[in-house]
Amino acid sequence: MGSISSNQHFESLSNHFLVAMPGLHDPNFSHAVIYVCEHGPGGAMGLVINNPLDVPISQIFEQFELGYSPHIGTQPLLSGGPVQIERGFVLHRAGERQWESTQTISGEVSLTASRDIISDIAIERGPSELIITLGYAGWGPGQLEEELAHNAWLTVPGDADILFNTPFERRASAAAAKIGIDLNMLSTDAGHA
Repeated sequence: MGSISSNQHFESLSNHFLVAMPGLHDPNFSHAVIYVCEHGPGGAMGLVINNPLDVPISQIFEQFELGYSPHIGTQPLLSGGPVQIERGFVLHRAGERQWESTQTISGEVSLTASRDIISDIAIERGPSELIITLGYAGWGPGQLEEELAHNAWLTVPGDADILFNTPFERRASAAAAKIGIDLNMLSTDAGHA
């Protein structure tokens, strides 16, 4: 059979949520909600946004030997995925200001992975709304598309309110509800008509 050119009808899922379907058995992503930061023919990169670690942000400040405001230090870090778990990523509201490595994902959301934003967060000069993850989720060329074809993920347009203002444990159901789906009604069995 002939193959379709990878550039033909490519639809980027940047600024979308991937909500793990009940049949997804990978322990790294069971019940995960991933915010897709980059997606192109070369692959995809995203951050899990609903898996808080039992580690406060103060540990990063202390690792960098930064003084910090005590109430800022209590915010939890999130496990962003299984790749480069020692590396930090900050998702934050777009447009407030730029840091060294800030990349705009949408009109509402930016991603920064440089140390300067951590220094500013420690002294309350960082973004007003943010989440910090350690690690990320990555897919090689065609890998995410294959997972989508096997119904591993529900795709939902990104929403900054879910990203920054919805409690971690409600992010999956809030994202699914955006497109009219109740996750509690989904079966773990793959159905074929």
